[in-house]
Amino acid sequence: MQALTNRAKQVERQPMSFLERLYLVAIFKGMLITFRHIFKKKPTINYPEKKRPFSPVFRGLHILNRDAEGRENCTACGLCAVACPAEAITMEAAERQEGEEGLYKEEKYAAKYEINMLRCIFCGLCEDACPKDAIYLSETFAPADYQRKQFIYNKQELLIPHPVKEPEAYKKALGNRVPREKINPAI
Repeated sequence: MQALTNRAKQVERQPMSFLERLYLVAIFKGMLITFRHIFKKKPTINYPEKKRPFSPVFRGLHILNRDAEGRENCTACGLCAVACPAEAITMEAAERQEGEEGLYKEEKYAAKYEINMLRCIFCGLCEDACPKDAIYLSETFAPADYQRKQFIYNKQELLIPHPVKEPEAYKKALGNRVPREKINPAI
C-alpha cells in the first residue's frame, strides 16, 4: 500500500531495557508527584464547620423584603413574573382591607406569591425588575429535598422575618446586602 503523502514516517520501536521493563522509573515519577501534592494546601472545605466566602454577585434563594416597620414591600405589580425567563414566579393580587395598614405598604399586595425553584435559573432578573425592592436573591443555598412539591416556595416561606419582632433573624436573612433605600434615598 502506498501513502498519499510523504509526511508519514514509520515509527521504530526499540526493545525495552531491563530497567524499563521493571517500570521502576515510571513508579518513582508517579510517587514523586503524589508526595509533592501531600504538602500542598487542600482545596476542599469541611462544609458544616466552615463556610466558604460568597462572591459579591452570588445569587441564592429568593427573599420577599419588608420595610423597616415590618410592612411587605410587594405591591403585586407582576413585573418580576413578567421578567422571569423561566416563568417560575406566579402571583395573585388583592386589595388591602381596613385595619391591614400595618401589614402592607400600598393598597395592593400579593395575596399569593409562589416561586418554583425547579424552574428558576437564578438569573436575578426578578430582582432587577422590581421597582419596590420587594424581592432579592439572598446568600443562602437552595436546599436539597426528595419531593418536587418541596421546591415550590409560597409567600410565607419567602418572606423575610419581621424586623421589629425578630431583629436578629432579620439581620441574618438580610446578610451583607445593602438595601436600595440606603444606596439611593430618592427611591
